[in-house]
Amino acid sequence: MNASVSASSIRDMSGATAGGASQPSRSAMIAPRPVTVADTGLSTVLLCDLLEKHLFEGGVLTLGALSRRLGLAGSLVEELLNFMRQEGRTEVRPRSMEDQGLRFGLTERGRQGAQDSLARSGYIGPAPVPLDQYLIVAAKQTVRNRKVTREQIERLFAEVVVPPGMLDRLGPSMNSGKAIFVYGHAGTGKTYLTQKLTGLFGDEVLIPHAIAVGDTVIQVFDASLHKAIGPEEPGLMLGDGHDPRYVACRRPVVITGGELGPEMLEIQYDPATRQYRAPLQLKATNGVFILDDLGRQRVAPEIVLNRWIVPMEEGKDYLSLGTGQHFSVLFDLVLIFSTNLDPLQLADEAFLRRIGYKLRFDPLEADQYQSIWAQVCALNGVAHDPALSEYMITEFHSRHQVPLLPCHPRDLIGIALDRAAFMGEEAGLSRDSLRWAWENYFVRLDS
Repeated sequence: MNASVSASSIRDMSGATAGGASQPSRSAMIAPRPVTVADTGLSTVLLCDLLEKHLFEGGVLTLGALSRRLGLAGSLVEELLNFMRQEGRTEVRPRSMEDQGLRFGLTERGRQGAQDSLARSGYIGPAPVPLDQYLIVAAKQTVRNRKVTREQIERLFAEVVVPPGMLDRLGPSMNSGKAIFVYGHAGTGKTYLTQKLTGLFGDEVLIPHAIAVGDTVIQVFDASLHKAIGPEEPGLMLGDGHDPRYVACRRPVVITGGELGPEMLEIQYDPATRQYRAPLQLKATNGVFILDDLGRQRVAPEIVLNRWIVPMEEGKDYLSLGTGQHFSVLFDLVLIFSTNLDPLQLADEAFLRRIGYKLRFDPLEADQYQSIWAQVCALNGVAHDPALSEYMITEFHSRHQVPLLPCHPRDLIGIALDRAAFMGEEAGLSRDSLRWAWENYFVRLDS
């Protein structure tokens, strides 16, 4: 495996053609298709073991099928097959009426080799990208170079009621490259607004199916988190598009809450499948990572926060394999913490200093509450009577000293409409239905 791949060597492999041919896409320039085994950055042994596993799983396969499975050019795969034929591990099988081109299968020696390979690693998929090549590609796609403008953020929140001045704080925080700490009373819209911020990052990045650290393969692409743009398998003609070992995706958005455990922040190994999987922050590289409801995870908040002190400071994350091998990757993401709890109870001042922005979300003013009330009425197709929202503010919120929160109009109107549907009444709002909604929404401890 090559010790390193320079940025200039990646440009040299771009496959640009002379004579007025169309220029390669940005993705193709960032991650050009490998032409030779040396270009892949992987050892012949690793590639042949992977090819052997594909034949073991798929049976007899054509050159085209193997190219698609491995994400490598047909000429490169053919080179590997010729090498394996010389070693007596593969053989050409008779053509069938349906198949076009040569068909390849494993010999008895090849089947034994595939079983040995599977015992070491259960990964069967596209050829991985070596760590050094992946780091170059990730650096070229850094989220820090994507700047948010006031026009963009105003357009994104055009239909949302946001407290005055909040957009002027959210915008710069997204450009800072620093972590963001969002806190405040439950129901003040923290989760909604922070998740909506991810709409600012819809451009394309390349996510590798897997990376190779030495001969260890770690799966990175996760269909549940990464949103592919177009087919996951671009055409395999040499020079056409980017390296198929990557998937063109929207910038990643990883959102986790109470389900987060410490193991999800480290390389995970599944002994049943003998496969390694990337931690969440690695899957979020070049994108956004939102840790919602901080303090309610399966792991103590200080463990989570201490885990990220060094990555936040250095822009690098340090990981290790079960073998004891250590390596570093880029910590290139917009990291957002969101909590209903007191920040000073979750983190000490040393940690909070490393977070660039602390954004507090407070209850609404009356006019903001009424604006949201009108929006919720419109969304539910019911007539908006300003007197009803004023009634709720004066007779219920003020009297019971309940702060005005963005969640209240949605929840109270929803409960009132649930009652109308149950009673067979025409959808609409009244003082009686809203009083009933209030009594069923809030917990009453008095007898």
